[in-house]
Amino acid sequence: MISSEALDVIIVGAGLSGVGAACHLQQQCPGTRFAILEARDAMGGTWDLFRYPGIRSDSDMHTLGYGFRPWRESRAIADGPDILKYIRETAVEHGVDRHVRYGHAVKRASWSSETALWKVLADDGSGATVELRCNILLMCAGYFSYAGGHEPAFPGRESFRGPVVHPQNWPRGLDYRDKKVVIIGSGATAMTLIPAMAADAAHVTMLQRSPSYVISWPDRDLLANILRRVLPERLAYSITRWKNISLQQWLYRQTRIRPGTVRRMLLRRVRRELGPDYAVDVHFSPRYDPWDQRLCLVPNSDLFEAIRARKASVVTDTIDTFTESGVRLKSGRELEADVIVTATGLRLVVLGGVEFDVDGEMVDFGQRFSYKGIMYSDVPNLVSTFGYINASWTLRSDLVARFCCRVIEHMAATGLRQCTPRLREADSDMVARPWIEGFSSGYIQRVMDKLPKQGDRSPWLNTQNYRQDRKLMLEDPVDDGVLSFTTPASSEPVARRSDAA
Repeated sequence: MISSEALDVIIVGAGLSGVGAACHLQQQCPGTRFAILEARDAMGGTWDLFRYPGIRSDSDMHTLGYGFRPWRESRAIADGPDILKYIRETAVEHGVDRHVRYGHAVKRASWSSETALWKVLADDGSGATVELRCNILLMCAGYFSYAGGHEPAFPGRESFRGPVVHPQNWPRGLDYRDKKVVIIGSGATAMTLIPAMAADAAHVTMLQRSPSYVISWPDRDLLANILRRVLPERLAYSITRWKNISLQQWLYRQTRIRPGTVRRMLLRRVRRELGPDYAVDVHFSPRYDPWDQRLCLVPNSDLFEAIRARKASVVTDTIDTFTESGVRLKSGRELEADVIVTATGLRLVVLGGVEFDVDGEMVDFGQRFSYKGIMYSDVPNLVSTFGYINASWTLRSDLVARFCCRVIEHMAATGLRQCTPRLREADSDMVARPWIEGFSSGYIQRVMDKLPKQGDRSPWLNTQNYRQDRKLMLEDPVDDGVLSFTTPASSEPVARRSDAA
């Protein structure tokens, strides 16, 4: 055990959210002593971990990018390496890269009301346990397990003679040139893999149990590229960002109030891409309403181009068993394959899989109410980042970081050290609702019982609405009568200093 170190703030995770949070912290709370603990040996989170062919964003970079740092590339739908470069350049530009401690996997966090501090235990990769203390713990560890993705137990898997790979654990140098590839899945990852692999493979088949909604969109934002040439960079970025936010919110709103209209529009666009003879109703017409699961974005119609060129095809059926040479379906048809890719989704974990206790009592987040979707009832000084399911992740991570900074500044100004969401007497009749409603994706549904509950009134709502969240987090008072601020008599303030790592 290495001796304990005291900090003001610990950020867990050096991905898109963690780097952004650190930048906000430096800008809004100068002099705060903080560290970023990153379990892996590299910065970038998702965008460093995933290495499968064609890895890219499914959100435009004017909203997936940080609000404080413009996206400068001409392509708005960016590939993984460009996004990773953007994150790392942001960290260096703002000097937060020197605060990252790599190879520090946080395992447990224990809150003491006596000292108003979190004790954070992390494995440092050498077999030693590092202990750090902090007043505020900001979780930016993402929402899925880095240990591996969701892989159903397919019958006969061991009999298949070729490689079976999951996109999260893509093997370096996998040879699929001139080979038959079957991709199992119909989500964003499968939609990305198909055109990327079809360029070199003999043929790529997407095998799906049920379809997803797909929408094609240009990878370049014409207005953004024009504005950048005639306006100051930040102004052009802000205009494009708000344009895209408004478009996202409008489209999502239409799916809630006019699902049938949006459904017909989406299917009509697919028919235009694939022609009147293609079985769109079989392969691209989901059983659920639009945005009950995320829409799959296809840049520049690349998926449809691969299908039209007969380099790729879609099969909608269920698996009976793997065979030596491919996959046999319930219909009796057999799909020949040299390589099988199981694009079957992620395994979601709650708050990075860290164990939490408050004054020795383990925290079961499934039994807690979520305050503004970012804090938890009766859990002090813990803030967690989880992005939108209906818009770009960073829109919400930026808001969460700015709200956390407001809390820190409020406590500094008042001399208080503990902030805890508390249910009021007026909330005694509050109805517990799922943390996210109306979203049927498997990766959420598989862990819904472990996620906190939302209530039926503010500020216990997880709105999934950017404009509402801006008001809740940036405009409403920090001391709102629900977030309780106190100072334990025995706690000693941790002094800030600007030169600490």
